Amino acid sequence: MSACGGNCDMKRSESPGSEPPKPSEPSEGFGSDPPKLSELLDRGWRIFEEVDSTNEPLNSSPVQARVKQGISLLEDASRMAAQLQLFSRNEELEEVSTSDLKYLLLPALLGALTLKRSGRERRLESLRAARVYFMDFLTRCQDYHIARFSLPRPGPRDTDQDRDRNEASDPQPVQPAADLVSMAAQRQAKIERYRQKKELEAKLSDARRAVDTGQADEEVQRDFYLLSVRRWITVGLEEVESIDQELEILEKMGGLQHGPRQPPPTRPPMKPFILTKDAMQAQVFGAGYPSLPTMTVDDWYEQHRKRGVLPDQGVPRRVPVEEDADAKDREDEDKERKAENDDEEALQKARSWDDWKDSHRRGYGNRQNMG
Repeated sequence: MSACGGNCDMKRSESPGSEPPKPSEPSEGFGSDPPKLSELLDRGWRIFEEVDSTNEPLNSSPVQARVKQGISLLEDASRMAAQLQLFSRNEELEEVSTSDLKYLLLPALLGALTLKRSGRERRLESLRAARVYFMDFLTRCQDYHIARFSLPRPGPRDTDQDRDRNEASDPQPVQPAADLVSMAAQRQAKIERYRQKKELEAKLSDARRAVDTGQADEEVQRDFYLLSVRRWITVGLEEVESIDQELEILEKMGGLQHGPRQPPPTRPPMKPFILTKDAMQAQVFGAGYPSLPTMTVDDWYEQHRKRGVLPDQGVPRRVPVEEDADAKDREDEDKERKAENDDEEALQKARSWDDWKDSHRRGYGNRQNMG
């Protein structure tokens, strides 16, 4: 199925009576005979389930090779289904045969596999293509009234017919994002979709076991395919919402990267200024006053280093204890030498000191702590 945005009809893709196209080369696992439509779908569906549940990195070469192979198989199946005129907007769901119901899943599987393509340079292209596939699937499901849901709002690349159909399916005006009522309604819708998805998966598990045994009758098979389509409706709605959010981010990033780069504004160099305490001081000194004393940082550092008061030098430098003891010893020796040589001045000072000590006992005059 080509990426037609949901407005193309499989009946109009080819003239009636045309033969299904044959792949350009035999697909893997089918031999030399042209593969049947059911074989293409089954093989592509199986590849998607393998890729979706693998523990290998998504960007690894083996996984990406499987993704590419699955997309090719599903694209061939979509072209073949379009030429076989399996679906039409003019018929009801009851008119679709049970064996053809599963081919409604072709665009959904294509969208899911397209999202698994890796590569940052191709991410924007993959998102847009996957959105077209999911919108094609959701639009056809709404045409057949398979489930009750509202189509997502049209994207920037949707056609006018897509916009008209989306507006007709959801005529209510969109509330602003900041509206609390709208936000609560969106949250409730997500919760409801999650609940429906879990219920459908539980029912699908039981129906799949019956179908895989090959003993299921037509009614059980029809229920299984309808349950699969309804589950993929919930998946498609979630994926389109996520794609729109990522597209908005990537397109803004692309606009920023490819836009003209503006040179940073040039600022004139700052003139030197002097911080003053008040306006009067500023008027007296002013910038550039010739007699204003100045000192460089190096000069200030050298001056304080010599004084030993820098933070890394600790307390100011003091004379070592050894030097103080030597100085006292020298002073005592000098006094003894003068006394031995009968130095008049030294003798007079010694007698005066002795007389003073005789008339002034120790502690005399210190009346500070005596009340």
